[in-house]
Amino acid sequence: MSQTVPAPTPAASSVERSAIKKVSARLVPFVALMFFINYLDRTAIGFAGPNGMTKDLGLTAAQFGFASGIFFAGYIILEIPSNMALHKFGARTWLARIMVTWGLVAVLFTWVSSYTQLAWLRFLLGVMEAGFFPGAILFLSLWVPARYRSRILGLFYLAQPLTTVIGAPLAGWLINQHGLFGLEGWRVMFLGVGIPAVIVGILAWFVLVDDPQKAPWLTDAEKSWLTGELAKENASGDAGSGKHTGLAYAFRSGRVWILALIYFGFVYGLYALAFFLPTIISGFETQFGTKLDTMGKAWITAIPYLPAAIVLYIVTTMAAKRGVKPANIFVPAFLGGVSIPLALQSGSPALTVAIITVTACCIFSALPVFWTVPTQFLSGMAAAAGIALINTFGNIAGFAAPYVTGWLKDGTGNYQTSMFLVGALMVLSGVLMLVLVKMGRVTTAEGSEQLSVPAGH
Repeated sequence: MSQTVPAPTPAASSVERSAIKKVSARLVPFVALMFFINYLDRTAIGFAGPNGMTKDLGLTAAQFGFASGIFFAGYIILEIPSNMALHKFGARTWLARIMVTWGLVAVLFTWVSSYTQLAWLRFLLGVMEAGFFPGAILFLSLWVPARYRSRILGLFYLAQPLTTVIGAPLAGWLINQHGLFGLEGWRVMFLGVGIPAVIVGILAWFVLVDDPQKAPWLTDAEKSWLTGELAKENASGDAGSGKHTGLAYAFRSGRVWILALIYFGFVYGLYALAFFLPTIISGFETQFGTKLDTMGKAWITAIPYLPAAIVLYIVTTMAAKRGVKPANIFVPAFLGGVSIPLALQSGSPALTVAIITVTACCIFSALPVFWTVPTQFLSGMAAAAGIALINTFGNIAGFAAPYVTGWLKDGTGNYQTSMFLVGALMVLSGVLMLVLVKMGRVTTAEGSEQLSVPAGH
């Protein structure tokens, strides 16, 4: 639903530009850094597994998958209480607390000595991280009017694929420091990615500011403009929009449940790749006779995510300007679903990585755009509940993807069946999206429609 925004006066326009520029420069990069460390810490196990941890702890593929996925059980259980605490204590305080405590748990992985300890620490990591993603989104949303949020949140979301682009070589370098402090390389890696979370969490207390009125780096005019714009939006709400606002509607809406299944398929593919791609690449040595050192594997792991980050940026930018179409979701679902099973059928490492790159581009380009759909027909409490329900299915997929992938690997001896399942679920996501389109339950969002993001992650 589009809105006509009156053209500001030259003076107001100047204040508006300077205020948004300062927020973008002062807050977005730091919060994106927090998300970068967050995603790196939760996926670090994927780098540790094929680089010594699986062998040292005597893990089967199913045990590795369960330990990877149990993170999401803790996350799901504590996500709502954590969100409530964030509202009570303030975003700055609670985000700093979350980051410091998950960093301390991440450091403990350095000394894990058994499968049981690994599984419990992964569960505890999910407990400590719970609420970070929705808290970060809420924090940024409190700082900018709706018309600027798609670009701000799109830039924030870029941290996810860039985590692997930068994090994979970083993890490889840390693993190569085998013997440092008398530790195996994979233990050095856990130590190296855990400590920054503690440091940045402490810095967050001093860098972040809860609202524009408390920001010393904004002028009085900029504070007045920001608070005024945000107050007007809060007062106007969604009156006359025709959207559903009741809490109960979110749980009885067929559209919400179908969207939950669509999101499940995308997130299943995302985390199947995140946790097992390094292991699949390590298998190139036996599959193709390719000799790769630790850094070589790390660089190859990073390859699919750089194009994915570029495609994500292009798609979200174009969607914010020209509008979001259902094809932005179901086309990537079909293309990604067909491509991922083909990756393990290819005859060379280069072709395998190229096909996986296509899959990564499909997943990352569709996810931010997908979140425009719930807000087409939900607002208020219905939007909060509906988005939370959809995101819960994503977190369930985050648990299921690594565990089922490892379990199927143990049962079949390869990853072929696992990747066919990933492909089938992504194709199902595309089919369900087409069903919504054919039923007329999803429309094309105009360019003024702001891209949204989940209430959790």
